[in-house]
Amino acid sequence: MGVSGAGKTTIGAALAARLGWAFIDADDQHPSHNIAKMAAGQALDDADRRPWLERLNRLLWQYDARDAHVVLACSALKERYRRQLAEGVRRVEWVYLQGSFELLQERIASRRHRYMPASLLGSQLEALEPPQRAIVVDVSAAVADCVAAIVARLPDH
Repeated sequence: MGVSGAGKTTIGAALAARLGWAFIDADDQHPSHNIAKMAAGQALDDADRRPWLERLNRLLWQYDARDAHVVLACSALKERYRRQLAEGVRRVEWVYLQGSFELLQERIASRRHRYMPASLLGSQLEALEPPQRAIVVDVSAAVADCVAAIVARLPDH
């Protein structure tokens, strides 16, 4: 979890590949009205996020019901969002991808995201409630180093 530009998709996919787990990018699960709103440079509010978080929770339930593991790349900026995502799921480990404003801004400026403009970074940082219990990773390190740091701190690995 983390703000835009933190590497959720890149690090999450690499982590899933290393562990042999499934991977879900929460960006792919947004309803079309959320995508249109963000593409227009408008931040999502809780009402916009609710059906998206419910959809993600259902996906996590499906993996949990099969005793399967999955890495979910999701902003999950607030504690209440994380609670909603994890509701009813037996085990969740949070990984907080953290980077300086300058690094995040540089990454966002150098990429082309399909709907997330760089202008929304500030609103994401304002909304961010860092998790109290998480594996915290400094994303200024190489992707392989970030993945190794996560794996080293995951229980049972």
